Amino acid sequence: MDPVTHGIAGALIGKSFFSKRNARVSIFAATLGAVFPDVDIFVDAVSHDPLAIARYHRGFTHSFVGLPIFAAALAWLTRVGVSWYAKRTHREIGCPSFAALFVIYAVGIASHIVLDGFTSFGTRMLNPFSTDRIAWDWLFIIDFAFTALLLVPQLIAWVHDDPAVSNKRGSAIFVFLTISALGAWALASSAGFPFSLWVVAIAAGIFAALCFLPTRGGWGSRVGRARWCQAGFAVACAYVIVCGTAHHAAMSRVRAFADSHHANIERIGALPLPPSFLDWNGMILTQGGVYQSSFSLLSSRGAEFHFVPDSPPNQFIAEAAGLEPVQTYLWFARFPVVRYFADDDENVVEYADPRFFEGPERRPMPFTFGVIFDAHGKLLHYGWIQRGPGLSRDATTTGKVQ
Repeated sequence: MDPVTHGIAGALIGKSFFSKRNARVSIFAATLGAVFPDVDIFVDAVSHDPLAIARYHRGFTHSFVGLPIFAAALAWLTRVGVSWYAKRTHREIGCPSFAALFVIYAVGIASHIVLDGFTSFGTRMLNPFSTDRIAWDWLFIIDFAFTALLLVPQLIAWVHDDPAVSNKRGSAIFVFLTISALGAWALASSAGFPFSLWVVAIAAGIFAALCFLPTRGGWGSRVGRARWCQAGFAVACAYVIVCGTAHHAAMSRVRAFADSHHANIERIGALPLPPSFLDWNGMILTQGGVYQSSFSLLSSRGAEFHFVPDSPPNQFIAEAAGLEPVQTYLWFARFPVVRYFADDDENVVEYADPRFFEGPERRPMPFTFGVIFDAHGKLLHYGWIQRGPGLSRDATTTGKVQ
């Protein structure tokens, strides 16, 4: 899940459950804890290993094993930082106890781990004792609806915090949320996952009701920030449960196809697609390739699958399979497909994971890995394919070959 949504989730949790005493520091801790596990992305930024994002991202910082260590360290640093700032500014700043901060940071970090587990990327929740990537496939990595459910209650609580300015604040937040909804519509359309403008209109109506109706009689201000946020937390949890129910229905369709075609299943899954929990990507890994289907639960027809075949075995595929970077990629990929093609005097072995694209018309898919050999079978280089339908030396993040 994207770091912004993690941070919004942490802030919502802090305002819902930890804001009665020392609210600012508590909310800060919940927010920081919720984004902290993604600190491992800096390893990818400084590493020369092209597979750093697969090796290190969502590893120990995303593990329940590491959680108490990081929660304790962050709690201690926060106590030290608040004390230092109070002495420097000669201001008295309320700060929770070490034990309270530990709990808040632990909850924030746990929210990050669990939310990442709901996506299809996979999270090593028991690292270093297990390298298994747990992926429940309930939520898309960037889910605008889920992000909105986490953010809107916090904004509405701010709108109605002061009755004297609630109408002014409500107008500003209504405009902001409506423009954001239009932006989400534009982004989804440009990415090839359009949804109707009627959805934006309905969302704008909901935003208007939340911004302005509670000002009547001032009841919105009497609800209080914690209650608004707790209601948002409950709705967000309900949304996740709905997504889980939809995932179960989608898996039923995928299994029905596999059973009817007597597929030799090595791995099977139903992965969420934008823009809503009604859209799914069915995947079936077999020995010869992957069956894949993009379908909507609104359709009464069964999912229509197409087959993405592996290239026939040859010496270059066999050589590539023995390389450590390829073995790491195959550990990372859930539904890998291998392709071979010749490009002038070079022989290219390309690995792709169709879970990261919708269908054969989409190119290039993310997380596609390539290995290049010369005509005599000498390894030239390897790396992620960044653009274009094939692999070229300037189109990869390459690994050095000695």
